[in-house]
Amino acid sequence: MTQPSTPSSYRLSVPGVGPVDLSIDERGQGRAFLVLHGGAGPLSVAGLAGSLAAQGGTRVLTPTHPGFERTPRPDALSDAAGLASVYESLLDRLDLTRVVVIGNSLGGWIAAQLALGGAAHRIDGIVLLNAVGIAVEGHPIAETAGVPVDQIMALSYHDPAPYRVDPASLPDERKAAIAANREAIALYGGPTMCDPELRGRLGAVKTPALVVWGESDRIADLEYGRAFSAAIPGARFEPIPRAGHFPQIERADATLAAITRFTGELDPGPVR
Repeated sequence: MTQPSTPSSYRLSVPGVGPVDLSIDERGQGRAFLVLHGGAGPLSVAGLAGSLAAQGGTRVLTPTHPGFERTPRPDALSDAAGLASVYESLLDRLDLTRVVVIGNSLGGWIAAQLALGGAAHRIDGIVLLNAVGIAVEGHPIAETAGVPVDQIMALSYHDPAPYRVDPASLPDERKAAIAANREAIALYGGPTMCDPELRGRLGAVKTPALVVWGESDRIADLEYGRAFSAAIPGARFEPIPRAGHFPQIERADATLAAITRFTGELDPGPVR
């Protein structure tokens, strides 16, 4: 049964950033899942969040990164590390433990940062869905700034046809939100969509990790995904055929099954 989402908002005091207003959709009760979107915005993970909540015994939190969907963003919040600090503050504020953090694209970068940060003790596992954030020689992240939407779709999907929408047909409010999302991802990701030092630091991750990768991704290719997984001690790598940068959309059932297998192996102890 589909769990309805409840919009909520928090004002967080984030070290090095200051006050941050954060909008979150919340569903269900139980083990907390923090689901982090990438440059496509929160709609790109809404289906996954709903499926996780429908399993029952889960509390699914789906935030909108400040600046996306025309939400407010303080000037001091301008990179992925800053976003990780926002979510550390959120986990502390809600006093959550045994959290599973799932991130797609930029969201995967943030999840990896969280596993290295001060809230790592609150996290039971991370799931990276076609994450970005590391540098892999010979496998750069595709350039998308200023690229027409049709070309981005071709890079992002195994089969973009079912997901194509004529931008001219969208209401002005949606066009403005999409433009804000593109500005936000360019800001947070920077010109290369990576932190050159992150890959080396991932060797310190002690949190169980699952790296899920759409094999047809042309934003961050399959070898990039293998390198991401290899950088995290003990990480499981699970490629998804016939999927691109958004496996949670193109192969929703296969992606959910991989996540469910992974979380089923985590410590089932008490949560809060």
